[in-house]
Amino acid sequence: MRTLIKGGTIVNADATTAADVLVDGERIALIGESLEVEAERTIDASGKWVIPGAIDVHTHMELPFGGTFAKDTFETGTRAAAFGGTTTIIDFAVQSKGKSLREGLDAWMAKAEGNACIDYGFHMIMSDVTDESLKEMDALVDEGITDFKLFTAYPGVFYSDDGAIFRAMQQTAKNGGLILMHAENGMAIDVVAEQNVAAGNTDPYFHGTSRSPVFEGEATNRVIRLAQVAEVPVYIVHLSAHDALDAVRRARNEGLPAYAETCPQYLFLTLDDLGNGFEGAKFVCSPPLRPAEHAGELWKGLATDDLQVVSTDHCPFDFHGQKDLGQGDFRKVPNGLPGVEDRVNLLHSGGVVGGHMTPNRWVEVISTAPARMFGLAGRKGVIGVGADADVVIYDPDKKHTISAKTHHMDVDYSCYEGWDVTGNAEIVLSRGKVIVDSGEWLGAAGDGRFLKRAPAGELLNRT
Repeated sequence: MRTLIKGGTIVNADATTAADVLVDGERIALIGESLEVEAERTIDASGKWVIPGAIDVHTHMELPFGGTFAKDTFETGTRAAAFGGTTTIIDFAVQSKGKSLREGLDAWMAKAEGNACIDYGFHMIMSDVTDESLKEMDALVDEGITDFKLFTAYPGVFYSDDGAIFRAMQQTAKNGGLILMHAENGMAIDVVAEQNVAAGNTDPYFHGTSRSPVFEGEATNRVIRLAQVAEVPVYIVHLSAHDALDAVRRARNEGLPAYAETCPQYLFLTLDDLGNGFEGAKFVCSPPLRPAEHAGELWKGLATDDLQVVSTDHCPFDFHGQKDLGQGDFRKVPNGLPGVEDRVNLLHSGGVVGGHMTPNRWVEVISTAPARMFGLAGRKGVIGVGADADVVIYDPDKKHTISAKTHHMDVDYSCYEGWDVTGNAEIVLSRGKVIVDSGEWLGAAGDGRFLKRAPAGELLNRT
């Protein structure tokens, strides 16, 4: 199948060019002005942008949490992602306490295979650092599972102490992998949360106040310093607070390979959204939403490249039947927000139209940097000859309203209900196949393939 995309403006991270694009099979075959070649289909992209399919490197499909499961499956979640212009996700396989990394990976492979609608990869959550699991890390890197996530939060569930984190970092120094860190001081947070509940402060708002931004800043600095001694790069996931960003900035100013992502919820929502009684449960995630002044610093971090990526931490739970497990105790509200469908448009509307970033920087943080940092450079994240034909025909002027009534995520509310945004993915190709066309779904479960990714840790350590 040959598809010719004519008349559009190619927006890559490094350049904007008026040119046509020829897709041949699953790859981009030719780029040039006024191409006259034979093709089975011609797409008129006049007045539109032609951008690389977005990459969301932080999703949690079907994640067990708080006595329930994240609502989106690999089928429903990746279909929703595609409608939003995302053509690749990297999800998290989970090692259970007392189990091997392999058992966790196999379980998540089984969830995704034959169900994912777009291409996918995996990070590995390590919740039990042992001599055996450290040895397993090397084999997983060889198989394309090149990143390992650890937590300074959630004592008794995912928490690792500093010694375990440091040992995992030392192992990635040998195998070229990368450590991803959820950096909050979970032990201290649990003390404050318990005190709040004992004082009768049980509404979701107190989830936010229990998880001080200072606790996030302290933990972020701590894991960066552990990585410094281990002589490896470290990547901070879902950074939400200027305290944590300051720790990243300091490290980068010292020349250390410290990297971080943020998420749309920390750019567009605030601690106030956790108010309004139990309605605030819709907005419970960790780290929590912060006071409004933090968002301004995060936008600055994106502008200066102290924050390299915007991902979603997509982990949706229905308000009715799941979030309400926390009635009377905010600690029991399942942590997580829906967002995989909204990221690209929110970042365009609030970032590009809002004057915080150029169209090229927008493409960088939603697609090109994720590809570069997570072992997919050259294949994903660029409109270039030889790259996978993950292509989005994007209408930068299209206005629409976000609503749970019209979104494709399998969750009963939207964090951005009623928000008007500018920009929309009109046509989406995944490896050359049109899977979304003007709101119509043309893809299928099983279209997505597992991505064996190259180790990026050694590369990042040199930059």
